[in-house]
Amino acid sequence: MEWFADNLTMAVLWSAIGSLLRIVLIYILARVVIKVVNPLVKRTLSHARENISERRTKTLESLLLSVIRYVVGFAAVLAVLGELGVDTTSVLAGAGIVGLAIGFGAQNLVRDVITGFFFVFEDQFAVGDYVTAGGEGGIIEEMGLRVTKIRDFSGTLHVIPNGTVGKTTNHSRGNMRAMVDVSVAYEEDIERVLEVLERVSQELAETNEDIKEGPTVLGLAKLGDSDMVFRVLSRVEPMTQWGVEREMLKAIKQAFDREGIEIPYPRRVQVPIAATKIRGDSEA
Repeated sequence: MEWFADNLTMAVLWSAIGSLLRIVLIYILARVVIKVVNPLVKRTLSHARENISERRTKTLESLLLSVIRYVVGFAAVLAVLGELGVDTTSVLAGAGIVGLAIGFGAQNLVRDVITGFFFVFEDQFAVGDYVTAGGEGGIIEEMGLRVTKIRDFSGTLHVIPNGTVGKTTNHSRGNMRAMVDVSVAYEEDIERVLEVLERVSQELAETNEDIKEGPTVLGLAKLGDSDMVFRVLSRVEPMTQWGVEREMLKAIKQAFDREGIEIPYPRRVQVPIAATKIRGDSEA
């Protein structure tokens, strides 16, 4: 009897070890499938870039990889449940009832997934776009079934559920505005300043490929307390507007230095108190 009990204990132990090893194998297999399928998806979509824009390709790639993770994960969970002795057939058969019950508690999850599909279908934004969404502004780094990841310009990553994105502003569709205001002293001749700005703008239009329209010298935009403000406007490729503005300011400053055009700056004149007192006494 004792021999039978010992053999039974060993059989249960070996069965448990076998189940544990199979569960580990299922986990490893799921990871391998994801590692193998992901490059295949990327390679397949890379061949499709001839007919689909790169922005659209990256978005589809992000979405498909998200779907693959969910599908492989669900299949792995079912396999593990089977190893643990759970009847997966009954689980799948009761999915409708369970899904209905869960639906009341997971409405936000369903909303996130459906909204994510509409983002892709309507092409509201894509991976690599500069957007303001969910109260955050930055570059779309990843789009998934449930969440959208936005990295702002400080490097912070914001993970926003698709259902809470709300109003979206896309700053990457169409040419963007690059505008600079330049201050000039009142002593300078307006026509001469406009002539120099026109010449600089023409040189920039010929040398900078990011500029699509202009630069256009709009003229005198403001009369300040101690300066005249001139405005120059151009239309550029998305995400290049800040670099173009810096280049415009640099080129204008260099041109003003060559032409001797003065940019006003605060001045302070100090009058010695002793000299003032002496002058007052002599006048008296």
